[in-house]
Amino acid sequence: MKKFELTDRTVGICGHKLSRIRALTDFGGVKAGDLGGYVESESNLSHDGSAWIYGNAKVFGNAKVCNTAEVYDSAWIYGNAKVSGNARVSDNARVSDNAVVYGNAVVRDSAEVFNGAKVYGNAVVRDSAGICGSAVVRDSAGICGSAEICGSAEICSNDDYLCVKGLGSYNRHMTFYRSTNGVSVKCGCFNGTLDDFAAKVVDTHGNNKYAKEYLAMVQVAKIHFGLEED
Repeated sequence: MKKFELTDRTVGICGHKLSRIRALTDFGGVKAGDLGGYVESESNLSHDGSAWIYGNAKVFGNAKVCNTAEVYDSAWIYGNAKVSGNARVSDNARVSDNAVVYGNAVVRDSAEVFNGAKVYGNAVVRDSAGICGSAVVRDSAGICGSAEICGSAEICSNDDYLCVKGLGSYNRHMTFYRSTNGVSVKCGCFNGTLDDFAAKVVDTHGNNKYAKEYLAMVQVAKIHFGLEED
């Protein structure tokens, strides 16, 4: 049995034509006749479970929202992304590419989850944080601010990453995080190990003020992650 239908209210997004949805029956907190957000096709929202798309939220491409997941406000789910379980995506958040958000995870504000990243458990991604690559954010981790978690990151708690801003000649944001490679650094276009970052800093800045700032933060990161030398 279908729980929603496509209405004739449409919008165009990135070359995709989306239709506003209307509930056909009561489920969860939704009543028959309630208008929801926008989808490109019925396959974007499961007819099973109480999953729903609210407000001006948009789901398109091959993206899927299912189970009891909910998408609110002006959030976008697109590409091959999937939001399932009891996950919540809201505000201006974006989940795209092959990313998956499930369990009791929350993605909100202007946060982005993309590429093949996974966010699940009770994890929260908020503010303008970005999760990408094959990164995994799970359990009770809370990623916030302008943190960029990418590559092969494995974030299970708030202790698994460190984010600072305002360093270097371009006032860079720097994120240090645990990964399958140990501890990695994302700073501007650079994403790699602590040692590779330190070498890049010396090669680029020599021994100037910016080099000293960056290298000092490398030492802070080693202390934070328990890598300092005796």
